[in-house]
Amino acid sequence: MAGAALPVDPTSLPEPTHRNGREIFTNFREGLAAPQCDAEATSPRWRKQFAHAPARLGNVDDDALPLFGYVVDELRAASLPTEFALIPFVESGYRPGARNASGPAGLWQFIATTARNHRVPMEKGYDGRLSAVDSTRAAVRYLKTLHGMFAGDWQLAVMAYNAGEYRILQSLRRGGMNAQNADAASLPGLSPITYSYVEKLHALACVLEQSENDPDVMAALDRPVPILKGHTLPPNITLAAWSAQNALDPARIARLNPALTGSRSGTRVLVPAAAALGNDEIGTAGETATLVASNDAPAPAAPSAASPARAVASAGNGRRHTVRNGESAWTIARRYGISVKTLLSSNNLDASAVLRPGMVLRYDEVR
Repeated sequence: MAGAALPVDPTSLPEPTHRNGREIFTNFREGLAAPQCDAEATSPRWRKQFAHAPARLGNVDDDALPLFGYVVDELRAASLPTEFALIPFVESGYRPGARNASGPAGLWQFIATTARNHRVPMEKGYDGRLSAVDSTRAAVRYLKTLHGMFAGDWQLAVMAYNAGEYRILQSLRRGGMNAQNADAASLPGLSPITYSYVEKLHALACVLEQSENDPDVMAALDRPVPILKGHTLPPNITLAAWSAQNALDPARIARLNPALTGSRSGTRVLVPAAAALGNDEIGTAGETATLVASNDAPAPAAPSAASPARAVASAGNGRRHTVRNGESAWTIARRYGISVKTLLSSNNLDASAVLRPGMVLRYDEVR
């Protein structure tokens, strides 16, 4: 009789490099301090303003969903409410390179003084506010301080993030309140912008909650999404050169890391987990790439001639392309100026092969 199978040690398993987009959404919803939305109490103005948010998360060409997942992960690791993950939507539209004419910059729109106060590196040739890694670390530290200072009330914490903690403390004293019994909407002497800040976040949370009933949004989220991690860039190398070495899309890596325009020793950059772990998306030379599996699906079996849907790209020289929803061999080949036959033969695929989202293909782009 065969012996019982030994339990698998979770620490021995490789870290995942991708996850299903719906998992990011679920992770966000499970971390909310106020998980139920009262749509009747939210401002129609702010609901209308943020009505585009679910579509942005569902857009495969937008960086919003991977960045949102990264921020949600950082907040949950710090045991903070995921309402705070909505701040970059309000502040920057989840664009790390966002700049405001009045001075704030980056994902979290720090002004220079706040950034320096929270250890964001700012020096000639490098503005850490534009680093998703540096600014998110600082924002999480700051929000953790505010969350504790205001007795775990996320609404007071975000008002303090907007107006400054001393203004909120002063308003509490003026209103004869403390953090335990405060009514955020009734604090005296604050700017209308600060009052509306909570309304914006609540409206945005409601928009996202209601999108769970939209089959088109849920279908758009149902795709493999790269997990982003902070990674220390090796010395004496530019981000573009490092991206090329790791077969990453240099345009997307540059968008995720607008703070870095040259080489800077010890810089933390935000990259796909596969690259941060010292791997790449499809393995090293001599190995065979596999389909990227979401966390809620079993890993794909090894390729076989009898299963063209599981066909995979062979190792070799050239660039890489991760198949997205709706793409075909024809659209991919056309994008890179090569023939369909060349694309398929370069990846040991035949004409009957079915390309699945998450499959990684190699190609030689025509110069």
